[in-house]
Amino acid sequence: MVNETSGRPRLTAKGARTRARIVEEAAALIHERGVADTTLEDVKVAAEVSGSQMYHYFPDKNDLVQAVIDYHADAIVGRNRQALGSANGVEVWRKMVIAAAKRTKAKGGCALGSLVGQLAENDPEARALIAAGFDQWAAAIGDGLRSLHAEGKLPSDVDPDDLAITLLATLEGGLLLSQAHRSSRPLETAVNTLLALTVGR
Repeated sequence: MVNETSGRPRLTAKGARTRARIVEEAAALIHERGVADTTLEDVKVAAEVSGSQMYHYFPDKNDLVQAVIDYHADAIVGRNRQALGSANGVEVWRKMVIAAAKRTKAKGGCALGSLVGQLAENDPEARALIAAGFDQWAAAIGDGLRSLHAEGKLPSDVDPDDLAITLLATLEGGLLLSQAHRSSRPLETAVNTLLALTVGR
């Protein structure tokens, strides 16, 4: 049966699980090795699927890479919404992003951001998907900050949407520096300083 909105076959519950496993394994491999050094064969082996299953869900590598972009964006947005939606949301968010960098010493950088340098200049469709992912991420941060702003937990003159973009840019830059230094310190310094200047004043 074909889903009229996407033109693709609808998946059974088992098929959806298989596809999700393929995407999850592909996301891990691409984050570790990069897009160019991850083959469909690598993903097939990691996901423990047959060649026919692999090509049924992803006829070519571009389809799989696009699914990985969506996977990372959805996961990141979900984590950010959960953190910022909790009590003391900004502090929970701060601890979350710093703890994630400390776990790996920022190896690999941002799962979504690391794809920009690999794809943005040569794959317009992938670049657009990554940009949309960043837009969703900024919106998730903005929603959380807007709730805190309405509760009087942010300074009245701080625009939540502007702060969301600034936090996201600070996070991405901090992760890049931390990746180069193999230390979470640049990220911690950037995030802590910005929050002290905007939220903690």
